[in-house]
Amino acid sequence: MYGTTRAATAAVIAAAGLLLAGLPATTADAAATLTNPGFESGATGWSTYSATGQNSASFTEAGGASGSTRLSHWASGAYKVETYQYLSGLTDGTYTLSARVRSSGGQNAAYIALRNCGSPEQRTDLPPTANGAWIRIVTSVKVTGGQCTVSFNSDAHAGQWANFDDVTFTPGTTGLAIKGGDLSTLPKNEAYGASYRYANGTSGDAMAILKAAGMNYVRLKVWVNPADGYNNKAKVLAMAKRAKAQGMKVLVDFHYSDTWADPGKQYKPAAWSSHTYEQLRKDVYDHTYDVLGALKAQGTTADMVQIGNELNAGMLWEEGRTSNWSQLAGLVTSGANAAKAVSSSTQVALHLAKGGDNAGTRWWFDQAVAYKVPFDVIALSYYGYWHGPLSGLQANLDDTAARYGKPVLVAETAYAHTLANDDFLENNVATADTLAPGYPATPAGQAANLRDVMNVVEAVPNGRGLGVVYWEPAWTAVTGSGWDPADPASGNAWENQAVFDYDGRLLPAANWFRHR
Repeated sequence: MYGTTRAATAAVIAAAGLLLAGLPATTADAAATLTNPGFESGATGWSTYSATGQNSASFTEAGGASGSTRLSHWASGAYKVETYQYLSGLTDGTYTLSARVRSSGGQNAAYIALRNCGSPEQRTDLPPTANGAWIRIVTSVKVTGGQCTVSFNSDAHAGQWANFDDVTFTPGTTGLAIKGGDLSTLPKNEAYGASYRYANGTSGDAMAILKAAGMNYVRLKVWVNPADGYNNKAKVLAMAKRAKAQGMKVLVDFHYSDTWADPGKQYKPAAWSSHTYEQLRKDVYDHTYDVLGALKAQGTTADMVQIGNELNAGMLWEEGRTSNWSQLAGLVTSGANAAKAVSSSTQVALHLAKGGDNAGTRWWFDQAVAYKVPFDVIALSYYGYWHGPLSGLQANLDDTAARYGKPVLVAETAYAHTLANDDFLENNVATADTLAPGYPATPAGQAANLRDVMNVVEAVPNGRGLGVVYWEPAWTAVTGSGWDPADPASGNAWENQAVFDYDGRLLPAANWFRHR
């Protein structure tokens, strides 16, 4: 239930529970297509089962995502309920279940599922959506034997609710090609004594631990001439060798700076500081070609490359600001052309920090297209505590993928597993009021946040949701491995968002790298 309808229906639900609790679940006549997928005919075609005799916790009511009616799960006491529809006469193959959902969050379990399909049950959990926004989620399964059950499930505490609408069950599959992590700071952390452990406590190499958890892509930033000698060409080459030896792919993230480049700062490398615009175009080409050419020469060709990092306001200021789009386009095009000159199979991504900002994303990429900037992938940063609710991310990804006909990638995301600090520098996410609603700063909250971001990307239509990259999952707090390359005494403001805890043990969030 959501909103003002809860109080109005509570008495009816309670009365219905007295009548229906002892009745067996009903089964609709099986068919190969869903009956009443939008619940506009109430519960027609759908059956209910509650192991605790609370069939009344499943009901239809006004307020659909589209149309006038939705399916709701709610009860005034703790409850377990399933609403399902059995399909038969299916042609064997892979099918995808899609539904628009919203939820109070906090349930023991709340999910959509495909079960009894001749292969292992597949499910996707409902994200908490206390802001009332609907989110589309998907799950897919291989059907053998011509039958399958579409199922909506809640195991909830008193007053917790879930809504479902706009159900589809269609041939096809979903999944994420990229389940990655940015491990740029790992070499520095290791040099200053960081250690890492599997979830069972066994010591190991951080990259190998993450690969075993399901990570298949390593993102590596490259600076031109950093003060501390890390994140440069030599370090990227060494890390790419490690990643490829683990069977992982490599995404190279060019910052075109000696230090951090992001929406608030896009400063030229010192060696390029006095160069003209035309010289900067050559600098970008030569630097990009040099790094990627060296990677190819050692047998570790980059699989994807970002031409710039979080380019909201452009790159290589002042020449490359978005206030001078023709020059920005020239700089980005130089980098993209260099990448393709080294390897035509390397995908070129353009990256903004605008996960929940559709208007801003549209404006930027409309300019890129108008200036004929070549690119293969649209990459966005999304941090729920900065970029708004998941519904905004979904709306942006869906629109962007359709508008430009390109796959979309969440190139950065992360979440806190604690609000405690492990060094002297206050963390970026340090207080409860900075958290995303519905996601506590706990190991479980961190895992749920990553799970739900991945689910939203997976649900992008037409298979254009490419994947998710977790930002710095191994950047634990180690003295000397701080954020400022020019200051060895600087601390780490990110350790509470790593997927290793303060004892170096792998956290549950890493299990989501095994996401379909």
